[in-house]
Amino acid sequence: MPGSEPSADSRPATTLRLLCLNIQVGAHSSRYWHYLTQAWRHVLPSQAARLNLERIAGLCARYDVVALQEADAGSLRTAQLNQVKHLAEHAGFEHWHAAVTRDLRPFARHCLGCLSKWPLKRVQYHALPGWLPGRGALEVEIHPDGCEQLRLIIVHLALSRSARALQLTFISDLIGDRTDTVVLGDLNCDTRELDAHPGVSKAALRGVHSQHTFPSWRPTRSLDHILVTPTVDVIEARVLEER
Repeated sequence: MPGSEPSADSRPATTLRLLCLNIQVGAHSSRYWHYLTQAWRHVLPSQAARLNLERIAGLCARYDVVALQEADAGSLRTAQLNQVKHLAEHAGFEHWHAAVTRDLRPFARHCLGCLSKWPLKRVQYHALPGWLPGRGALEVEIHPDGCEQLRLIIVHLALSRSARALQLTFISDLIGDRTDTVVLGDLNCDTRELDAHPGVSKAALRGVHSQHTFPSWRPTRSLDHILVTPTVDVIEARVLEER
């Protein structure tokens, strides 16, 4: 769960607080075997997931912009609750968008989400290349007070290394010669893979942290990243001690 969180007293007026978060549909995991024993939570609604969603809303409320992965846009497994909308309402965000990446109605509607204190402009969803459909990139632009316009590309990349390579190339081409861009999400790969990818180098993307993010209860791998173009200044970035 990488996030940028300068203190309120030290932050210049023209900075924003940005959080990137894989919410796993609200399901709480604290051991590897929970991915098996609690797999039903990804199919059926549960009170525990709903309560965890309220904790997530409390965390999101501390930020200006939040990028969400593994949310649901309203289906059987969430009792028809659009989790992105719910988090926006409960965390105090006026502006939000949910982009469905894999529609398995009535059982699930996988989506990426963005919560923002500023209007979302140029909202566009891009289906990413890969062997299996369902991976995408949510592109939005915001114009924070006192700042230049900023473009965010929120992604959740494939488990396959070859598919990720195609997807990173697609994203780098999407950036092109545009400036002030942040690519963020669950990239399912470590920093070495990103550094070795020619598209990442071509787009001049740099990571803002090198800390481990997965699994949340005892991180040993860095799979979640925030990458920025050279024109984006980062004051502070760290992985939060949140499960």
